[in-house]
This record gives sequence, C-alpha cells and structure tokens, in this order.
Amino acid sequence: MLTDGYPNVGISNTQEIQAHVKKAIEGKYPLYNLGFGYDLDYNFLEKMALENKGLARRIYPDSDAALQLQGFYDEVSNPMLTDVELNYPENEISDLTRTSFKHFYDGSEIVVAGRFIDDNQNHLTVDVRGEGANDALSYTTQQDAEQTAKAFQEQEYIFGEYIERLWAYLTIEQLLEKRIAATGEEKENLTAEALDLSLKYKFVTPLTSMVVTKPEDYDNKDAIADKPIEASLGPHRSFGGWTGLSWASSLFDGDPHFIISVPEKEDAICFNINENPGAVLNLITDPVTGITVNGELIGDKRANSDAKIQNTYFGKLGIANKRLDLKLTVTPEKITIQNGSEKTGFTWLDSVTLQQEGLTLIINRKKNLVLTMGSGASFVIVLHQVWKKHPLHQDFLGLYTLESDKLSEQTHGLLGQFFHPIDFTILEIHPGSDPKKPDATMIGLAEGLQNRSEARWADRCLHQ
Repeated sequence: MLTDGYPNVGISNTQEIQAHVKKAIEGKYPLYNLGFGYDLDYNFLEKMALENKGLARRIYPDSDAALQLQGFYDEVSNPMLTDVELNYPENEISDLTRTSFKHFYDGSEIVVAGRFIDDNQNHLTVDVRGEGANDALSYTTQQDAEQTAKAFQEQEYIFGEYIERLWAYLTIEQLLEKRIAATGEEKENLTAEALDLSLKYKFVTPLTSMVVTKPEDYDNKDAIADKPIEASLGPHRSFGGWTGLSWASSLFDGDPHFIISVPEKEDAICFNINENPGAVLNLITDPVTGITVNGELIGDKRANSDAKIQNTYFGKLGIANKRLDLKLTVTPEKITIQNGSEKTGFTWLDSVTLQQEGLTLIINRKKNLVLTMGSGASFVIVLHQVWKKHPLHQDFLGLYTLESDKLSEQTHGLLGQFFHPIDFTILEIHPGSDPKKPDATMIGLAEGLQNRSEARWADRCLHQ
C-alpha cells in the first residue's frame, strides 16, 4: 500500500481501516506499507503492517524516490523461508530475544541473543525450522561457545562486551516494535523497559537524547544521543543536530545545558543556564493543561574558587497538574506524590506502578521514573548516582519529556517556549574569555515574545 497523507475519502477512522484490512487479508499474505514524506500517520502504517506480518518504510522526499523504492523491492522481493523458528534448550538459555520470524528474505540475516544459565557451559545447541517454497527445512546445529567468545575477543571491539550489547540492542529494538501497537499500561511498561536498557547501554533510541557537553571536571563523559522519531502533526525539532526529531522528546541533564535545533535556520541554539545553587528554574508551564515543571539547582559539594561559573545540576524536580490537583516532588533521595490532601512517599529503592484516573506513575528501582498525566504528556526523571565518598560531585537528576506535542500552543518556560517554531538573529559576535567560545547577542522571537540576551556560544553544535 502506498500513501502520502492522511485518510480523507470514504472511511477515515484509522482503527476501522485497520480492522477492515486485517479481515480482508485473513493472514494469507503480508502487507507492505510505503509512506511518502512526513505529512502522514506513519505510526498507523507501522501498526497495520506489523499486524499483518509485513513491513512499513518511509520514502524520504529529500532523496531519490526511485532508488528508495528499488531498495525496498530488493529487500522483500525474494523470500527464502517463512515461519522460521529457532529452538534452544529451556534449561540452558534465558532472556532470549525473538526466536520466531515470519519471513527470511534473501540477503537478510536472523540474529538471536540470550544468556547462558550456567557460565561454565561450553556448547550451544539450536534446532532450526522453516518452510521453503517446495519443502520444509529442519536441522540441528551445535556451536562451541568458548571458541566463539575467543574470536570476539580477538576482534577487540571498541564497545567492550559486544555480545551483551548486541543482546541489549535486539531487546530494545523488539520492545520498541511491540510498543507501536500497545496501549495503556502495557505501552507504559514497554516504554520504561526500553528506556532503562537504552540508558544503561547508551543506545540512541526514540526515547533518549544526547548530552553534548558535561562539566569539564566531571568524570563520566558518556553521551546519549537523540534518534529521529515520528511526529504526528506539527513541526520537527532536534537536539544535538539530530534532524527529524519531533516535538515529543527533549532533555535537561547534568550541568543544565540546552541544545535547540532550528530547522528553519539550518542551525541550532546552544546555551547553558548560569545560576547559583538554590535557584529554581521554570522549565515548562502550560496554562491549558495545568501542567508545570520546575527544577531546583544544586552545586558541587565544594565550590571551585578559581571558576567564575560554578557547576550546577538538578537536585530537585517538581511536576504539578492543577487539573488533577497533583504535585510530584523528586530528589535523589525520595519521591513524594501529593494528590489533593493525600501525600504518599517512596524512595529510589522501591519498584512501584501506581495508576489512578488521569495518572500513571512507574518507579524503576534506583534508575528512573515515568509519569504520564491526563493530557497524554509524559515525563521521565532519571537518577544519576555518583560514588558517595566522591570529594566533589553529588547525586543529581535528569529530565526527559515524551510526547510533549500533546501540550498546548500556550506552553512556555525554559523548555516549553521551544515547543513552538522560533526565530532568532545573532549580532555583535566578539571574543570572549575563552578563545574557543565567543560572546554574542541573540535576538529571539518565540510565540510573539521578543528576547534580547547575551549568549556565550559553546563549541559548535553537532550536525549530521
């Protein structure tokens, strides 16, 4: 099926279309969906294709459409096997990724990863079955695990434990695929699990963002990057130069550092918030949904007397919803949720799933929490812990926003103002105290409000 827009003739309800298509196909053949451009519901195309054991692909308008169509045809035109299954001994392997596949195409590969229950096990047995055009395929193979591990060690992969990262990559990929068709609590759980693995193994996913800079003396400089995700309606934005990211994801983490991509300008705004510990920053305020997000800054355990600007981090985050009469307060030590006059407290040692009308709260022990409120907007707060006896640094929090396109057009705040198209002009560029970071004046226009401010430009933002 090919489309370049939304259904607007005949039946336009996507759920009804999905049901009719499934009934017509009756599992007899796969459905391949091609979406041309961005003005379409690609999530719907993916759902319908997955439900009918097919694939969905986007045809990008900025590239040669004929080459993309030829590439897709080459990908699926020659199925070698159907209903492929790989079976492993249940008492030997755990945490397996997907082991059954509807199609195996010529030129593709099937990869399954899992964990040995017994670390001393040296052999792996697998039964492979599938249906060919003329007959069935069935065979059993055995692999020497020790020889395989030695071969990977000799390759000296830059990312270290290659097989474990491969397992994590496949697991995240399959969780995100399941998430496409999931709803409600199931979708929240899949989101939390995928986000947890993405952060742990530092993979680029639709749920994570990239911190371009860290405090100069901060030991952990591992970065997380945004991956382009599908926007429903409205403009696109990105952090760290990853073009195509929708309004649905953004990040404040570490020393407050903001990277706002402006596609209209083919440029990005990079800036820090230089405030003292104890300052409270208004990140998001939406008068329509009643949602407000504030962050309180903390500093290092001891100030650096030689530094003009001290490092600061988020030590407390507060999320309030006037409509739900809800207040959530999070610190690196505890989590407090107040609903009306009722107050409930948790710690980061708890694993909690709390659901009530208009609210879902999931706490993943010692890692993160996911909050979804009535408007559909979701927030993820990540716990960053350092060595308790570290002479300088202390635990802090990171904030991610998901599906922020569901906030209203009146949203403002340090983050909220950038949920809408912005325009800016750079004037008076002149040398700063750091030769690599010139000073300049930026005149910005966002939602009819004009700002003129001095800006210190960090090293160039990253662009693809």
